[in-house]
Amino acid sequence: MTGIQELLLSRIRDVADYPEPGVMFKDITPLLADPAAFTALTDALAEIVVTTGATKVVGLEARGFILGAPVAVRAGVGFIPVRKAGKLPGATLSQAYDLEYGSAEIEVHAEDLSAGDRILIVDDVLATGGTAEASIQLIRRAGADVAGLAVLMELGFLQGRSRLEPALGGAPLEALLVV
Repeated sequence: MTGIQELLLSRIRDVADYPEPGVMFKDITPLLADPAAFTALTDALAEIVVTTGATKVVGLEARGFILGAPVAVRAGVGFIPVRKAGKLPGATLSQAYDLEYGSAEIEVHAEDLSAGDRILIVDDVLATGGTAEASIQLIRRAGADVAGLAVLMELGFLQGRSRLEPALGGAPLEALLVV
């Protein structure tokens, strides 16, 4: 394990039985509250922006906003929020996707993405991959290229990576931590 991985992992708190019994929730708020850890995380993700040649960062609601916005600033690229349906005021593109217990829909402002954009998707956790897969489809429908997906933490036991690799079409999936 590298020094940054040790630092990040040491600032993530396990919360048992949240949001329901049997679930071990990974709480990143202590990491966000620690300026050294948050800066190290931002720098590591900004490096991925540079190495993938991304021209914009997409952050997935809601913790992807918290991580993605400072990463975009640090890397010198634009930031685009992908939101739950009905939260954006302008003309949007939307993408529906299935959840384990129903369905959901995400949206992006149509004018924020265009041909020639290379998008790095940033989020806190890769779980089953449903939201990330829908965002990949949404970005491509807008005419932009997906440069990759970068997450703080991958929950390996949920197999999200195997779901996303075909959708990514060779673009990298970078997880700073795998638990």
